[in-house]
Amino acid sequence: MTQPETIPAAAVLRAGEKIQLTDPKGRMHTIVLAAGEVFHTHKGLIGHDEIIGRPEGIVVTNSGGVDFQVFRPFYEDFVLSMPRGAAVVYPKDSGLIVTLGDIRPGATVVEAGVGSGALSIALLRAVGPEGRVHSFELREEFAEIAAGNIADFFDGRPENWAVSVGDLAERLPEEFAPGTVDRVVLDMLTPWTVLESVSTALAPGGAVVAYVATVPQLSRFVEAVRASGCFSEPNAMESMVRGWHVDGLAVRPDHRMIAHTGFLVIARRMAPGSAPLEKKKRPQGAPASPADVDAWTGGEVTETAIGTRVATGKKLRRVMREAGRRLEHKEEER
Repeated sequence: MTQPETIPAAAVLRAGEKIQLTDPKGRMHTIVLAAGEVFHTHKGLIGHDEIIGRPEGIVVTNSGGVDFQVFRPFYEDFVLSMPRGAAVVYPKDSGLIVTLGDIRPGATVVEAGVGSGALSIALLRAVGPEGRVHSFELREEFAEIAAGNIADFFDGRPENWAVSVGDLAERLPEEFAPGTVDRVVLDMLTPWTVLESVSTALAPGGAVVAYVATVPQLSRFVEAVRASGCFSEPNAMESMVRGWHVDGLAVRPDHRMIAHTGFLVIARRMAPGSAPLEKKKRPQGAPASPADVDAWTGGEVTETAIGTRVATGKKLRRVMREAGRRLEHKEEER
């Protein structure tokens, strides 16, 4: 295949950029380019200066004779390798949120909570420079980590992104007038507790998207949406991704797959004064007993109860230091 005579300036790798090195076995290493630095592996060294000033897509050979492909990381690569204080929304789910939630250029989007910033990045890319994303986060340390990761990804903090530390139910009315929000994305333990504030902020035809981890959370949110009378019939789903091994005639599904990560629920805001159509249901048997209902809805929903892992203590402080470190490298280069 013929090569272009000139390399576009945007393709040239510069100090301060994150790159991904991939070896022949598919193992990936993400580093930040810095003049004079050296990348170490147990099979040899690569000087950063061998990469700086050259285009992505090249192959470099380390001192041990091992070849590495050089590319800028995709969104998925960045998200899965960035510092995390809380679990991230996986790319397979953020892609569905953006597409099925119709997160479009120019939209005003509210997000709660921000976690480590993975979903915020996807939302910001979807709304574009004319849109706006406002994130709400209960924990200040998570907001700080997300701010660092977002600034790292966009080469600076986006002007159309803001984060408020506090409870969405209390802070949302302070930041947005009724009917001025296009989309609300809820990645929180108890999204059913904020539906009143969300329905007030959403414009007619707007959408609420909830991302929850467990079946009880899914059930409680869906029933709360129906009981509110403010939204269309909610649509609930999950996604699973399975790769394929393709090598000549040896074509088969991979033994491993990305299965359940979370449930998505999407519902549209009805116009004020308009009731949603009732879903036709088949007659059911005896109603659930009070004991069953209490077992399903009782008890506090906590991160520990649903099995969510969150960085704490020493690890959390380390993550806070690492988030946004690429920008520090760029400042040093200047």
